[in-house]
Amino acid sequence: MQSITEIKSLRSQIKAWRQAGLSVAFVPTMGNLHRGHFSLVEKAKTLADKVVVSIFVNPMQFGANEDLDNYPRTLSEDKQGLAELGTDIVFTPSVSTIYPNGLGEQSFVDVPGVSLGYCGGSRPGHFKGVATVVTKLFNLVQPDYACFGEKDFQQLQVIKTMARDLSMPVEIIGVPTMREVSGLAMSSRNGYLSAEQKTTATALFKALGQCAEQLKQGNKDFTSLKAHAKQSLEQAGLKPDYFEIAQRDTLKTATLDDNHFVILAAAFLGSVRLIDNMQVDI
Repeated sequence: MQSITEIKSLRSQIKAWRQAGLSVAFVPTMGNLHRGHFSLVEKAKTLADKVVVSIFVNPMQFGANEDLDNYPRTLSEDKQGLAELGTDIVFTPSVSTIYPNGLGEQSFVDVPGVSLGYCGGSRPGHFKGVATVVTKLFNLVQPDYACFGEKDFQQLQVIKTMARDLSMPVEIIGVPTMREVSGLAMSSRNGYLSAEQKTTATALFKALGQCAEQLKQGNKDFTSLKAHAKQSLEQAGLKPDYFEIAQRDTLKTATLDDNHFVILAAAFLGSVRLIDNMQVDI
């Protein structure tokens, strides 16, 4: 596995692969890799001849009061795991490499519609930061395929919309959420939780499952379903951020005529913000 930090070296290798007629799949990450990330790499390996993984903690997608400085960085362990999977390149640029003029002078990408509400409402500017860095990384890696986890469902829809709207020659692949045996969605932020808190956190998955079951049984009283879910989260010791039922593809508020849903949820457990979702077809 090649470990590359500079743009020139990355582009040189990508150019050589292209000249050899090889296809490229890409997995952008912020590091602190877990089994969920590795499932993206495994999927990427089935899609293309070569796989590039980036590790970059993107300051543009963090708000003023968020955990950028404390975000876990485990580069040595991450590289070892990626090498064992047969990753071809791990790209680990510095902040100055990605944003040489600083964030204040950086052009940005803003995706309307799907960026609004949910995490976009709770974290203003977050998806602008995501869309901008992913666009830059796509321009650097020039992949045929890019893999993203479905756990961050709104992020996935933002990137799909961005790629379509800007005619980017890359196919965006959503990969199912990896979960602990308890049902808790795997996340880098789970590392902030104690063993007891991880047990409590499963209430989010359970609330999603109960709501999904009600939808499958034909219950479309969305207001009641959401209220019941929030109440169950509070009783379990979580503080709901949002719990919403949306049209799966557009993320617009679900209507009685819809049959393809995504239930989107976020909640705080102490200072840790957990997100999860569940897709439902009826």
